[in-house]
Amino acid sequence: MKLKRQFLSLVTQYRYQSKMEVDISGLRKQCRSKDEAFLEKDLVSKEPIGQFKAWYDEVCAAKDVLFPGAMCLATASQEGYPSARYVICTSFSKDGFKFFTDYSSRKSKEMDKNPNVAATFYWAACDRSVRIEGQAEKLPEEESTVAFKSRPVDAQAAVWASSQSIPIESKTLLGERQSELRDKFLAEKEVSKPSYWGGYIIRPSAVEFWQAQSNRLSDRIRFRRPEDGETPDGKLLHEGEDGWVYERLSP
Repeated sequence: MKLKRQFLSLVTQYRYQSKMEVDISGLRKQCRSKDEAFLEKDLVSKEPIGQFKAWYDEVCAAKDVLFPGAMCLATASQEGYPSARYVICTSFSKDGFKFFTDYSSRKSKEMDKNPNVAATFYWAACDRSVRIEGQAEKLPEEESTVAFKSRPVDAQAAVWASSQSIPIESKTLLGERQSELRDKFLAEKEVSKPSYWGGYIIRPSAVEFWQAQSNRLSDRIRFRRPEDGETPDGKLLHEGEDGWVYERLSP
């Protein structure tokens, strides 16, 4: 009996390894109904930042959204190889979306050579997502310094302790380094900003608002800058505010 169980276990393991595919297509929760569609009349602003703020305020009021400012940032190398990772959007305005990072990181090196980026907010609990396309540029050093000094001492110590994306021997050594720096900074009561840390702003050229529906006819309304000579017709393309136009996209 024991040998039989072992044999069956090996057969199951072989079948799994030979197939190497796990079907997760059925793992989809029910989303909004067609009666909860996101329509043009539901826009609270005819420019994207005002509309983003309205959605962001709703997200912040939702109990199930833990990190509303989490933003997936996509960059690409000069050769066109893409890379995506999450950063924290610290603020937004009509100028754009700001975040801070290590200037020696892969994302920073790619943005310095190719400033075209994309970013996505995904709020699963609200069945909503916002996609942004635009260009990234560094924030002034003074603004980055102010932002660094506003961070908790543990966060300041983490910046000094970690050289982002560099291989390390162990998590223990990194934690010890952070603790040493934290104690040092608490004693000195003044922490300077490292030269390799600072902020970026994404200046958007397109912002898309997506809302899921259970019938898969999800809503997509995109704001963008008009092309040269392009005139809104009020049907496919609508005139917005502050130089923006908007349109509904097929899901």
